[in-house]
Amino acid sequence: MLSPTALRRWSWTHKWSSLVCTVFMLLLCITGLPLIFHHEIGHLLGTEVEAPAMPANTPRASLDQVLATAQALHPERVVQFASHAEDDDNVWFVTLTPTPAPTDDFRSVAVDARTAQVLAQPRFDEGFMYVMFKLHVDLFAGLPGKLFLGFMGLLLLVAIVTGVVLYAPFMRKLAFGEVRRDRSTRVKWLDLHNLLGIVTLVWAFVVGGTGMINTWADLLIKYWQYDQLSVLLKPYEGQPTVPATERGPLQQALEAAQAQAPGTKLSFIAFPGTAFSSPHHNTFFLRGNEPLTSRLLKPVLVDARTAQVTASPQLPWYLTALLVSQPLHFGDYGGMPMKILWALLDIATIVVLGSGLYLWLRKGVQAGSTSNAGTRGTTSTTAAAIVQGHTSLPTPAAARTGGPQPHTEGRA
Repeated sequence: MLSPTALRRWSWTHKWSSLVCTVFMLLLCITGLPLIFHHEIGHLLGTEVEAPAMPANTPRASLDQVLATAQALHPERVVQFASHAEDDDNVWFVTLTPTPAPTDDFRSVAVDARTAQVLAQPRFDEGFMYVMFKLHVDLFAGLPGKLFLGFMGLLLLVAIVTGVVLYAPFMRKLAFGEVRRDRSTRVKWLDLHNLLGIVTLVWAFVVGGTGMINTWADLLIKYWQYDQLSVLLKPYEGQPTVPATERGPLQQALEAAQAQAPGTKLSFIAFPGTAFSSPHHNTFFLRGNEPLTSRLLKPVLVDARTAQVTASPQLPWYLTALLVSQPLHFGDYGGMPMKILWALLDIATIVVLGSGLYLWLRKGVQAGSTSNAGTRGTTSTTAAAIVQGHTSLPTPAAARTGGPQPHTEGRA
């Protein structure tokens, strides 16, 4: 049983952590809802690139031919990334930028993996899904925006924990989930707010926590490069980025990487000098075939000149946690049933957030009303109880933004 002093402290922490993050959580819930169904919306809008039907035994073009086709459309640019479509390895997505450095100035070219013919040049930096993604990820503010949303995610977790602590004494005289329909509108909204909040508690904590982790993606990648890749690259220290004209056959490099990790599939390729590689290597990120292992990447560094494998390091625990958190945040593990569940919980969260704001505003309006004196003390502890929602989706894996990433589908 909480003492009056402890109750006041928990109430103060809950109220202000909730109020500070509520508006941003509402934004993230609203923008996250269409991102759950980004593939389906893409098909509906006709923005998804699909390869034409061909016999299953149709031979595949070499990776060198595919990249040459994309490069011919933008000869003034360099290839940053190449990847297969998420659910169709007959399509290559090639990302070209002015320099290998990270940038928002990119062009994407979809190339048929069998004929090496251009299928489309989709633009993922415009349109409805792009706006939803950017608002969800960084508020159009880059890394500062991501870190800010990560802090809002932390406040969300604080609000959830403090809301749970306050829920027990609040409900000690009521049946679990009871909505007092015979009371005022504000009291009914309070009961509904608490009911939805406590029912969606675990989901909210998981989505809020994974979203917060996702906002750290850029920093975690930088730390990995500094902490582990720098040791592997000691023999190349001081050497410039390998020019494109001096690089060995890419198809040979791809085959060498896949031989290093049999039983895996290619996720994406980062070329020399880019954010996920070194100045001297083509880095192939391979993934497993099972639902869980398909989200875990194994990097294989192949010397850009000799096409020989240099290293195949294991990803550290913090990058593994990051990769697992990405699909879990958007409900990508369980197909359409899980997406629908995630959407329903997202909608419930929007109700929780909206009702929390309503309760807080109404509390101020009715502060002097004697008719609600019996409920006023309790309401003050739960006015914005257990707010929940999405935080931003990170960049590296996924190339879901269509930005300077390996594979672009306008997502998240």
